[in-house]
Amino acid sequence: MYHQSDCTMLIIADSRMPEKAMENLQSIAEVLQLEPQNSVYPSIAAHPDIFFCQTNYALVTAPEIPSHWIEKLIKHGVSFRFGDKNLSCQYPDTASYNAVAIGKTLIHNLQITDKILLEMFDPSQRIHVEQGYTRCNLIALNEQTFITSDKGIEKKLLSAGKEVFFVNPRQIRLPHQKHGFFPGACGITSNIFYVCGDTNFLDEANALQAFIKNCGLILVHLCDGPPTDVGSIFFIE
Repeated sequence: MYHQSDCTMLIIADSRMPEKAMENLQSIAEVLQLEPQNSVYPSIAAHPDIFFCQTNYALVTAPEIPSHWIEKLIKHGVSFRFGDKNLSCQYPDTASYNAVAIGKTLIHNLQITDKILLEMFDPSQRIHVEQGYTRCNLIALNEQTFITSDKGIEKKLLSAGKEVFFVNPRQIRLPHQKHGFFPGACGITSNIFYVCGDTNFLDEANALQAFIKNCGLILVHLCDGPPTDVGSIFFIE
């Protein structure tokens, strides 16, 4: 079932992100702050990219999200569609919606992708990767240019003729885990590339900043300190 009406910007973000980052997001637009859900394990329990997949067609959402999240989507006129599969605490059932959709292309471990999400993309436009936590590990700057923290994804996209920049994930904070993934610290709207943290803490800082700039994007650090994986930041316009 689709829901659609006139849309005003809504930002979807983990309620547990650093306070300064949240304050800066709230200065841009209203934020749907996701509180932790018991359906998945704690470190990802409020991550937008676990519960939602943002596509050009609609926001695809896990069917069991709380009613007040749904009410906020409707209030802001967000076009959304419920997926088929409920989430659970065990992988791969945590990652059914953790895909990257850019233009007409879907990138995910297609063996675990929710069937509703699959139906939205032509089979010829689907790219299979082994990493089920695809959106955690991949952000699209445009249809040809990507940043990843997964070597398998990097290899697959390079072989598909894409331009890919790799960021070592061991530098990225994620509470309750040894480390997170750089794309999970990021979100893009219009021509602005937002990071929850400061990319100057990364070994790849200069090259990464140049890569983002060369894509015509303005880099904005939402808070100080090393980047923190907050399960992506979704800007719904």
